[in-house]
Amino acid sequence: MHSEDAIIRCAWCGDDPLYQAYHDREWGVPLHDDRKLFEMLILEGAQAGLSWITILRKREAYRVAFDQFDPEKIARYRQARIEKLLRDPGIVRNRLKIEGTVKNAKAYIEVRQEFGKFDTFLWQFVGKKPITPMRKSIKEVPASTPESDAMSKALKERGFAFVGSTICYAFMQAVGMVNDHTVDCFRFKECARSR
Repeated sequence: MHSEDAIIRCAWCGDDPLYQAYHDREWGVPLHDDRKLFEMLILEGAQAGLSWITILRKREAYRVAFDQFDPEKIARYRQARIEKLLRDPGIVRNRLKIEGTVKNAKAYIEVRQEFGKFDTFLWQFVGKKPITPMRKSIKEVPASTPESDAMSKALKERGFAFVGSTICYAFMQAVGMVNDHTVDCFRFKECARSR
């Protein structure tokens, strides 16, 4: 068993225990659960202009505020609910992001009707299996890729908001569509094995 000090992680997660737990248990693990994919897409959009740790610290409050990310419920939110969310100190109180979440829930429902599963729609952009770039350093990680460009374009065409290519690439990394753990990170091989 390695001591905590001997564990090599991706440089971006630093020494914050919440960040490390997220890195060690979630980030880069292939995700195929529709509700969790929707949650991560919303949270990545909420991050726009902020740091991921800010959103990570607010994630539980987001789950409460947005009905555990139930798209059917969120799609029915009216103006009164949006105004209430704008007063919730547990989330990022940005009108465009909150309204974008409602818009995304409606678009999500349409995508599921068309494709059967949100998972089927999203994973097509990586050929239904994770991409493993084998990056040696965080400096090699791009802000976007042709795959995230294609995902962004397709999501926007279907009415999604806060889904620019950079947000889509961060989402793809988070849900394991891309294994961007650096090769020296202890999670690299584990995530490469989990498809």
